[in-house]
Amino acid sequence: MELQLAWRLFKRELMQGQLVLIVLAITLAVLSVSGLARVSERLQVAINGEAANFIAADRIIDSPVPLSEQVLNMAESLNIQHVTNMKFNSMVYSGDNFQLVTIKAVGDGYPLRGEIELSSGVTQGLPKTGEAWYENRLGGLLGYPTTLELGNTELNLSAEISRLPDAGFNPFASSPVLLMRLDDVEATGIIQPGSRVSYVYQFAGEAAALTQFETQAKPLLNNSQRWTDVQSGDSPIASAIKRAERFLLLASLLGIALACAAIGIAAQRYCQRHYDVVAMLKTFGASAKQIRMLFGAHLLLVTVVGIVLGLIGGVMLDLAINQFLPAEIAAYSPPYSRPLLLGVSTGLISAFMFSAYPLMRLLAIPPLRVLQRQLEGLQFGMWLHLLLSLGAMALLGYLYSKSIALTMTVVLAVLLLGVLLSVLGFVMIRLGHSVGMKTTNPFQLALAGLRRRARQNAVQLVGFSSALVLLLTILALRQDLLNEWQKQLPENAPNYFLVNIAPEDTKPLDDFLTTHNINATDIYPVIRGRLTHINDEELISRQEEKDGVEGRVGISRELNLTYRETLPPNNEIIEGTFNQADDEVSVEAEVAERLGLSLGDTMTYTIDNQEFSVKVASFRQVQWETLQPNFFMIFRPKALEPFSYTSMASFHLNDEDLQANGSDLTANGVVLQLIQQFPTISVIDVGAMVGQLRQIIEQVSLSLSLVLALVLLASALVLIAQTEAGMATRQRELAVLRTFGASGWLLRSATGLEFALLGAIAGILAVIVAEFTLYMLKTQVFELVVYMHWPWWAIAPLSGAAVVATLGMWRCRQLLNRSCSDLLKAG
Repeated sequence: MELQLAWRLFKRELMQGQLVLIVLAITLAVLSVSGLARVSERLQVAINGEAANFIAADRIIDSPVPLSEQVLNMAESLNIQHVTNMKFNSMVYSGDNFQLVTIKAVGDGYPLRGEIELSSGVTQGLPKTGEAWYENRLGGLLGYPTTLELGNTELNLSAEISRLPDAGFNPFASSPVLLMRLDDVEATGIIQPGSRVSYVYQFAGEAAALTQFETQAKPLLNNSQRWTDVQSGDSPIASAIKRAERFLLLASLLGIALACAAIGIAAQRYCQRHYDVVAMLKTFGASAKQIRMLFGAHLLLVTVVGIVLGLIGGVMLDLAINQFLPAEIAAYSPPYSRPLLLGVSTGLISAFMFSAYPLMRLLAIPPLRVLQRQLEGLQFGMWLHLLLSLGAMALLGYLYSKSIALTMTVVLAVLLLGVLLSVLGFVMIRLGHSVGMKTTNPFQLALAGLRRRARQNAVQLVGFSSALVLLLTILALRQDLLNEWQKQLPENAPNYFLVNIAPEDTKPLDDFLTTHNINATDIYPVIRGRLTHINDEELISRQEEKDGVEGRVGISRELNLTYRETLPPNNEIIEGTFNQADDEVSVEAEVAERLGLSLGDTMTYTIDNQEFSVKVASFRQVQWETLQPNFFMIFRPKALEPFSYTSMASFHLNDEDLQANGSDLTANGVVLQLIQQFPTISVIDVGAMVGQLRQIIEQVSLSLSLVLALVLLASALVLIAQTEAGMATRQRELAVLRTFGASGWLLRSATGLEFALLGAIAGILAVIVAEFTLYMLKTQVFELVVYMHWPWWAIAPLSGAAVVATLGMWRCRQLLNRSCSDLLKAG
């Protein structure tokens, strides 16, 4: 019986349009979550897919010994492609010339991601048996031979390499690369027991299979085997990708918060509309159980309709956005299962938990309300409503992001936002009490309306301000991330590195760069040394720590050290002062944290079998992604003067700059002259990598713009839902004012001013909370520079007033145009 009545009630209200608000709110929630999840996942998969070209695979296991067959069989069982490669150093000979090279011996299928670029163009193949491909600078060092000797074999040099997808970026690794087939290694006789070889296993496959493979394979790896993906520290774009993914997750979490706000508003309005219905049912003898069944079933029907419409909308949103994406991003298509599941979960969880308290109030309506309409039953339990709402938001946020830190940041921000806006909004609206007693003009009438609806307007302010806070937060983070990446990769970012610069070549090289108007960095001296003691305590390696040796863990390799009189570009002192005395050193902040350093600690180094000590004077934050020379430790010149050194530098050079300076040479021509004039200097071309980095950053920028557009849409719908919630009360007030002779012009002006004042107050409060939220996010999540957004203090109130007034007047247009009799009949 109750189910039949619920179905009849549902059909009647659906036909009359009374369910539009709550259905729209649930649809918005499901559409936002499923649509944002689908778009975000596509963008994340695309960004990671493009970034995988930097390591020529999706995942890599680097091992000093051959990998167990169990791991490889596991990959095959999951339909994951894999290639086995070897990497080692060796001497090659051509006549009387010899050179230390880095051998990359690759198996069939290499590379799994990206392409090999030869001087003749892109190739899909590998060297034939008995052949090798060489890096262009190796040809110059050996006099461009056609063959060379490697161990017991002679290899034909059949092609010149312009770029390898997994070449990486290490300007200190000056050995040129020689690419050969893995099958030819055995014939060289180089690999013997005890040889230092890196076995590089590359894997590529579907995201779900890779995740399962990672879960199963990682526990089988030993301490000397390293797992790598595009977000590992070895990737030059790891920081950019991690920040982009955090932004996409944050935007989606904020979309969930907006959707939950819309459902909460709609549920409250839904229950308020049924107060009289419940009172009548109780008067006619309906039991509490029958009423619970009736409205529970009714709400379930509304939720199901909202979920279905939301899922359809989410799919259509994804298809529509996909039409505007670049082909390389649109080609990626992650499965629909997770976005659809998240959408259904969002609809059910939010509809239940955000409707629980309003439904409790509805069911507690006394029968006496039939005679006294001001009775509303349950008047307590807001703490329960707040707890359920925050619980729903936290649950949905974690289901989506799988990040407790990010979820709690958003939940705490929302909690603070609600408390602050409720208190401040109520106080600010109450300030209009004395002014609003007289209603002789539109402004006074608007203030009177704010005062009469103080409690309702305080709630509306939460909705309006929430939307503005989220918009400001997303907009500011997007711009800050883009600015950060632009600073890291400006138009004149270095595309060539010079290493192994002898001291006697420093001045002639500087003159050469100046003569050709080349935009170069400073020339940095490079000295290799090992950190051995901190505060007279001998350091141990990580392996020794794992073997049970007690002591302070240091850095288990030689470091590249430099000295300067001034702080280098892209370095910022965050604690202490930059080397003021000759016996002081400045340390990069993350290394200092890993080593447990404090200002004033003594560090002892060994260089050329000589020991010397310095004190820690400062910690620096370094932008490693700038493709400029950067160092962990920077000394004063006198500290390292006794030791021999080579130098390094980087510069930007392209054909357009040379032509602008009136040169007839091309960039390749200038580089060739540099090599001929300075044959001992190694020139590393990173231009292709810079171009690939820019391409990925552009894709990330597009991702941020798309997500911003989706959050804008969700915010607009929340504002509409919030405006809709007060229409019934406003209709009755307009009817009364019309009865007492208020003109249409007065009512329209007062209504517009009332919404504008609400929007302006919401804008002011939104700026306060947005600044606080951005401070928390920048310091705890994104590691960005914190600063005040002073233009917002003028723009946000004006924009809030304009937007809210426009939406309010649009929604009230029919009420304002009705006659007094029509308003009284409708009420």
